[in-house]
Amino acid sequence: MIFLDTNAVIYLYSGHKDFSARAVKLLSENDCFISPLVQLELQYLHEIGRGNKKAQTVVDVLAREIGLSIHEHSLDKIIRAAVEMSWTRDPFDRLITAHAKATNCYLVTSDRTIQKHYAKAVW
Repeated sequence: MIFLDTNAVIYLYSGHKDFSARAVKLLSENDCFISPLVQLELQYLHEIGRGNKKAQTVVDVLAREIGLSIHEHSLDKIIRAAVEMSWTRDPFDRLITAHAKATNCYLVTSDRTIQKHYAKAVW
């Protein structure tokens, strides 16, 4: 199982596929999931004019194309992991990374701050 960050979802939805060899291997060998928080951030970006599609549209397309699923996990466990992540003030980055950490999974993200602080972040 592997998680995708919001930027990775946008990247895949836009048709880009030039990830690192390591990320491509992980994407091809694992089921792809997003935290429900990615869906919320996608909708937020749409509402403020930084995304041209609603979150559900993006998720539905990637579900068909790559088998993307939304991972359900205890909010309490995600919050417990997020409390330890004082390296960011971005609530979406913090909670999305915490969700991956709480499930001990890799997170595909281009965010350099996440890559620096989360050992299982790849791009």
